[in-house]
Amino acid sequence: MNRRTGLKTLAALGAAAALPAQAAKPIQLHVDLDVDPAKEKEMVANFHKIFSKTMAKQPGFVEVKLMKLRGALKGAAPANASHRLLISFQTENLRLKWVASDDHQRAWPTIESNLRGAKFSAVLYDIL
Repeated sequence: MNRRTGLKTLAALGAAAALPAQAAKPIQLHVDLDVDPAKEKEMVANFHKIFSKTMAKQPGFVEVKLMKLRGALKGAAPANASHRLLISFQTENLRLKWVASDDHQRAWPTIESNLRGAKFSAVLYDIL
């Protein structure tokens, strides 16, 4: 490790130590989507070309994944959901800023327009 990298690391550690004990936790949002089968290809293309690329530029962004339901191995699969978005941000406040942004207002309709009746559900988790 060179001196500059070492100093940056020490500065980052010091800043982290200075945070209050109640620092915000990372979050993950699970969004179950009822995708219209006739529009699935368009939705997947929009996810890769527009939604995920736009989201990746947001402050606090960690990760976004689009998954297609294969089947339930135990218990019941989510009702009326063929796909799931997994969205992770460093904090819930940063996710909320993304949702309120003009970028979100442009990107989300490219996903939502491919849903049956614009149906989706969202469940928010704290990452421990």
